[in-house]
Amino acid sequence: MWRVTPTTELTRKVLTDRGFSGWVPFAGLGDSEVPRVAGVYVVLRPDTSAPVFRPSSPAGRFKGQDPSVAADVLAAAWVDTATVLYVGKASAGKEGRRGLRKRLDEYRRHGSGQAVGHWGGRYIWQLEDSASLLVAWCPTPPDQDPGQAEFELIAEFVAAYGVRPFANRNRGTATAGPVS
Repeated sequence: MWRVTPTTELTRKVLTDRGFSGWVPFAGLGDSEVPRVAGVYVVLRPDTSAPVFRPSSPAGRFKGQDPSVAADVLAAAWVDTATVLYVGKASAGKEGRRGLRKRLDEYRRHGSGQAVGHWGGRYIWQLEDSASLLVAWCPTPPDQDPGQAEFELIAEFVAAYGVRPFANRNRGTATAGPVS
């Protein structure tokens, strides 16, 4: 989908030029036109000032697990000057009913305290300003695995910053080729 270039910082402008749209806070997802197709999404913090971390996460406890992490863990994961905080993916699912709309709704509901299975990206909920974070998405072509697109975006971020985005705890899942 995208060629990894070590000099490209993933900014709102760069991502918009690549087809990302939305740019809404999590609270606005229900009123937006999130497509019901496979794709990738990003969480962006427009403000590059130093973060303030909450002592505990307001996110839901899925299977009884506390999503909170210590402030020093969050601080160690923070990437100064980066605005992209998380890169995620959404598959269409076996019957084609999942997609970006469902996955982003799960992410939003997890952050609002519901016990929903969206453990990835949970660090963002401990940011004091998590309500002002923006979400954008980009559908992937039918012949491309969204996991591959996620992997490529994370790799591009790593090439530019030397580490993964703040809330990504893994590098995504690359595939051997296009989806059949």
